[in-house]
Amino acid sequence: MSDNQNLLAEQRRALILDEVRRRGGVRVNELTRRLNVSDMTVRRDLDTLARQGVLEKVHGGAVPVAEASTHEPGFEAKSSLELSAKEDIARAAAAMVVPGSAIALSGGTTTYALAHHLLDVADLTVVTNSVRVADVFHTSQRAGGTGGRRPGAPTVVLTGGVRTPSDSLVGPVADQAIRSLHFDVLFLGVHGVSVEAGLSTPNLAEAETNRRLVRSARRVVVVADHTKWGTVGLSSFARLDEVDTLVTDSGLPDRARVEIAEHLPNLVVAGEAAESSAEPAGPTS
Repeated sequence: MSDNQNLLAEQRRALILDEVRRRGGVRVNELTRRLNVSDMTVRRDLDTLARQGVLEKVHGGAVPVAEASTHEPGFEAKSSLELSAKEDIARAAAAMVVPGSAIALSGGTTTYALAHHLLDVADLTVVTNSVRVADVFHTSQRAGGTGGRRPGAPTVVLTGGVRTPSDSLVGPVADQAIRSLHFDVLFLGVHGVSVEAGLSTPNLAEAETNRRLVRSARRVVVVADHTKWGTVGLSSFARLDEVDTLVTDSGLPDRARVEIAEHLPNLVVAGEAAESSAEPAGPTS
């Protein structure tokens, strides 16, 4: 981490969290020197990150939280993490969407960010099991003030089901709805990605619903920031070779990029040159 007096609070906390995860713990006095900020500023940042449940404060510093494979953070807790990375990923993924296509968006904070970038893509049909994603499109429609559906506005299909802590709808009702549908591309948010476990989640019911989404898609695009690489949840629901494209951010280490290239046909690193190689995610012929 380089010294920078002008770092935004979000950027500063992201750097602190990365350092904690990379080194297994940090001391307050180390962070004050590296970030060139006051002791009080660092302690406030650690308090904020501790409230979000992403690290644990100890005397004189902080250590990572040892999460169980069954731990599932709520939507609000996850939505405050890696904000810049999620925006970069959402922008890159949105550029892959062709007007007039049928797409699916799974639950998650990255797909939620993606939804905002799709509001002006014409004539989309959007299938989602995310209450939050559906609300993005519905709120935009109401904000138009026309009293009806504006021309070219997305058609949104929200599955039923049981609501998870991440505001996804899962279970038999969701599975049955998805089973009868077919879409050109699935944009899939994940809890974890690894070579051994593939795509995984801590929620067993969500794992089954995600399997249904993968089976109903002609193409599967995973949208996941770099912190998801190497994370393993309780239940795997897809192998890496079932994924067509992974869209991630520039924080992904070089070693991980090599591993991904050995198992996936397409890696898109948002903001880097590889982004331009992404294929449009529209209807297939």
